[in-house]
Amino acid sequence: MSLSGKRILLIIGGGIAAYKCLDLIRRLRERGVKVRCVMTQAAQEFVTPLSVGALSADHVFTDLFDRQDEQDVGHIRLSREADLIVVAPATADLMAKLATGLVNDLASAVLLATDKPVLMAPAMNPRMWMHPATRRNRATLEADGVHFVGPNRGEMAESGEAGEGRMAEPLEIVAAVEDLLNGGGERPLAGKKIIVTSGPTHEPIDPVRYIANRSSGKQGHAIAAALAELGAEVHLVSGPVTIPDPKGVATVHVETARQMRDAVEALLPADAGIFVAAVADWRPLSEAGEKIKKEKGANPPALKLAENPDILAGIGHHERRPHLVIGFAAETQNVVENARAKLAKKRADIIVANDVSHDSGIGVGGVMGGDRNRVHLVSREEVEEWPEARKDDVAQRLAAKVADLLCSRGDK
Repeated sequence: MSLSGKRILLIIGGGIAAYKCLDLIRRLRERGVKVRCVMTQAAQEFVTPLSVGALSADHVFTDLFDRQDEQDVGHIRLSREADLIVVAPATADLMAKLATGLVNDLASAVLLATDKPVLMAPAMNPRMWMHPATRRNRATLEADGVHFVGPNRGEMAESGEAGEGRMAEPLEIVAAVEDLLNGGGERPLAGKKIIVTSGPTHEPIDPVRYIANRSSGKQGHAIAAALAELGAEVHLVSGPVTIPDPKGVATVHVETARQMRDAVEALLPADAGIFVAAVADWRPLSEAGEKIKKEKGANPPALKLAENPDILAGIGHHERRPHLVIGFAAETQNVVENARAKLAKKRADIIVANDVSHDSGIGVGGVMGGDRNRVHLVSREEVEEWPEARKDDVAQRLAAKVADLLCSRGDK
């Protein structure tokens, strides 16, 4: 889904989410996009023109009455030279100005003067987003042909505030840009059904305690989203996580390893299965019906364990095995050797192995729960060592590899 050579004018509104635009600029430029930026006066209270200019490698426009920029009616030129105008964050103020035709700064002048498509990524307090005035303005803008991405649901910057109003993540905005500029772009996985597992499992000891691990679900959820962007019908089976469900993905929520196994098997047949979840290897042999109480002077109760089902091995040997089976392995030693052993034992096509030891350079807190990863792709033929990268980037690279593998097998 190449954007190389495209020109985008990014209007940065005044909101705490403005910091995400620094990452958005980087993501767009990685894809060969020429990015020019307009900042409102309020936006400059959150991020500086110096930072925006450094990342965009271009002049940052801030003032409608700038003598140099406006000597050739610069706001008209800005509004016409881009292939697309992106407003992120799109504040309630910017939405209201465009909906009513109000012009009192450079951003609103550009929006009213453009003949190019406009994509807005709203960001505001949930009550502001749900206010009848904002809803009317959005309806008006949509009727006028303005496109929207988000907002998402989640925690707000204000303490104790949560709901719909978070700005879409940079990669979500990039995907929306690709859809608008490329007519949806390449969708090599269109017509393919893919199952992804993500997150930890919780194995109950009693009603308030459980066995679990450090998995956040960030890598699995990112992979599910990346596959959906390539056109796949993605079914995500997620253990307990605190991150939102990826858009465009059918998500099933489970708690335990046995529930996850049952949910995966119910989704068969599929073209591919990618098993990212960090499933607990053991569970308590029996779950106490009431909270286990500490007794003064008594020894701690014995915790007898039973082995959980091996979901990857079960699917690898299943009579309805997907065409492509990929497993993940978090290791603290002998990473590649252990991955090769799992590859054969579990009848997988690829094991994605990562080093979560403290000596890995990223460490447990960096991989399990963090935003970065460094992996080895171990197959029967070779071992690919991928450099450390953001989990979103790892997800996109893996999704592209899945597309290549499914197509090369004649499954397209």
